[in-house]
Amino acid sequence: MTVRYDEPTTAARAMNTVVRWLAEAGLSLAGTRALQVRGRRSGLPRSVVVNVLRVDGRDYVVSPRGNTQWARNARAAGEVAVGPRWRRRRVRIVEVTDDAKPDLLKRYLARWFWQVKGYVGGLTPTSSDDEFRTAAPTIPVFELVEA
Repeated sequence: MTVRYDEPTTAARAMNTVVRWLAEAGLSLAGTRALQVRGRRSGLPRSVVVNVLRVDGRDYVVSPRGNTQWARNARAAGEVAVGPRWRRRRVRIVEVTDDAKPDLLKRYLARWFWQVKGYVGGLTPTSSDDEFRTAAPTIPVFELVEA
């Protein structure tokens, strides 16, 4: 995996905090969900808001900013909890191979480009297949698998 991390601005962090709080309370904005993962060093629970992409009955999460803390924590833990505080479900998290990412990234951007534009490795919904294949190693994509 190529290492890329587009750090959020202060304004983006503030907005993400509000959207995460709403998702943890059970209010989804355009498909957002709260994801909680154990920190790899501290062992403490860390929360982030993600968009859950459903394709052919399977759920996927994308880290559009690249190799973020939550993606590294999820990789190390092998499991996450998804959903609001009172209805979280634990699931295994399995990283998708680079070959399978282009189709998932196209679908993800078709739905959420308005939300993630500017920090998804330079991709747009109309990017070419070659551009998706080139960017795929820099964008972690995980499948959520029932435990």
